Amino acid sequence: MTDFVIAQTTIDDEGQAKALARGAVESKLAAGAHIDAPFTAVYWWKSEIETAREWRISYMTTTDNLSELEAWVAENHSYEVPQWVTLPVTGGSSAYLSWVVAETTEG
Repeated sequence: MTDFVIAQTTIDDEGQAKALARGAVESKLAAGAHIDAPFTAVYWWKSEIETAREWRISYMTTTDNLSELEAWVAENHSYEVPQWVTLPVTGGSSAYLSWVVAETTEG
């Protein structure tokens, strides 16, 4: 039984968001990626409250690919500490989930 996850990161540049999405899909680490419209992020950073315009990238993948995807995003991300969170997928259509497995499996 394959477990599925949605993994997410954010970035402050639309071009970089597209590159992070495309690169993960090209590498077969994610079956697909969604880039959400820009939003305003407010957060603490180095003892200051920051405000930034960011894009959220959501990757659909399997737990088998998760650690490699996380390492790939960390290596290719411009942030010192990029957001990285994962959400378990507890259901979905069998056709869609089969597609995720097929697109994240080499060969």
